[in-house]
Amino acid sequence: MNVGIVVIHSAEGMKEKFADAAAQGFKHCQLISWNPGLWNDASAEEIKALSTEYGVEITAFWCGWVGPMRWNFTEGPETLGIVPVAYRAQRVQNLLDGAAYARKLGVCDVVTHMGFIPENMSDPNYPGVVAAVKVIAQELKRNGQNLLFETGQETPVVLLRLFEEINTGNLYINLDPANLIMYGKANPVDALDVFGDYIRGVHAKDGLYPTNGKELGAEVKVGTGKANFPALLKGLKEHGFDGSLTIEREISGEQQLIDIKETQEYLNKLIADL
Repeated sequence: MNVGIVVIHSAEGMKEKFADAAAQGFKHCQLISWNPGLWNDASAEEIKALSTEYGVEITAFWCGWVGPMRWNFTEGPETLGIVPVAYRAQRVQNLLDGAAYARKLGVCDVVTHMGFIPENMSDPNYPGVVAAVKVIAQELKRNGQNLLFETGQETPVVLLRLFEEINTGNLYINLDPANLIMYGKANPVDALDVFGDYIRGVHAKDGLYPTNGKELGAEVKVGTGKANFPALLKGLKEHGFDGSLTIEREISGEQQLIDIKETQEYLNKLIADL
């Protein structure tokens, strides 16, 4: 295993972002992009050149989509991912376009949030979600790419069921242990028993469980929440995971930099002790 960092894709400042990542000692990153307007040849050439220049490998392309998004329990089910029928067609196209951009970068793993996938297979919306995911998965498979579901809005067994039903062989998980906790969906260590063999990416992020029924739990620095990273890394190793633990600290300012550095040191020590 190694420790990576998220790099946010933007119209300007990408050279500085890759330079900063390299200066902090990171050799791997996930590129997170929410702007389809940047998914063009010129941008791809710039990012590839920066990745090479600074020795920071892009392990996955985190693909966003357009339209409203509300990261809570009240409006989230109606706004997030491809689950809402009103936004599904556009977002399927966003994911296909993002995958095409990832190919230009030479990246085979495409990550996204699919939304609040129905727990109930009898939900009238469930077949449409399955069909939409299958369209994306089949297109990516034709191009030698994988589709990774970032955990959070669905229980582990929902993901397992969906993977079994679609069965294209290129559906995997980007495990965000904090999200499983913050959405109240699972203990991430226990979740490995359900989908551990499908994990191809990990966000090194920590969190607390919700304290009310409308809002997510709080994100906190790795090692101070409920994720139990020593046990999690041991479990990941047992399931054969040997990729990047990509640090994602969703605050800003000086404290973010401090937390990232401390998390990097903490994770490197855990890896060394495995």
